[in-house]
Amino acid sequence: MTHRIGGSGSHSLAWPRNYCTPKDGTSRPVCGRWSMDALAIVILATTVLIGLLLIPLGLPGLWLMVGGILVYGWLTSFRSVSVALIAIVLALAFLGEIIESWIGFRYAKRYGGSSRSGWGALIGGLVGAVIGVPVAVVGSVIGAFVGAFIGAALFEYTYSRHAGVATRAGWGAVVGRAAAAAAKIAIGIVIAVIGVFAALS
Repeated sequence: MTHRIGGSGSHSLAWPRNYCTPKDGTSRPVCGRWSMDALAIVILATTVLIGLLLIPLGLPGLWLMVGGILVYGWLTSFRSVSVALIAIVLALAFLGEIIESWIGFRYAKRYGGSSRSGWGALIGGLVGAVIGVPVAVVGSVIGAFVGAFIGAALFEYTYSRHAGVATRAGWGAVVGRAAAAAAKIAIGIVIAVIGVFAALS
């Protein structure tokens, strides 16, 4: 079907009917669904990649990935994102936070650190990540680990007034951060696989 401009004369212009017009009897245009699905996939892929990069920095990368899956489900009318799938990724994200806290506590105790060194590692890691931004992702990761060491050592020293204890606390913060990041990245990969499975279903 065509639409015309300029009356019924020989010089009238015609163009095809809008290709987005529903052809399957539904009220939703086929092209609109394709565009929405493409946008959903882009958002899902972006949040998964950024989420994995944020984890070593001590930032909530797992929750960003969960949010990406939820947005993907919303944009695709939850055709392949079920309640069970949402419950699984939420449980995995909570598990990642629990593991991170447990590993941090374990290494802090193993290396003789106090709760103050834990706060120092957190603050120092964030500051180090910001300082390392000019060197792209690698700089932020290295800065986060160096910052965690310095922060934990300084905070522990203000508590114990003993350089040896402070240094051990700093190393404990670095080792604990690395172990926690590795565990959370593994969980993040599982969440990413679940998201890809949902996108391909």
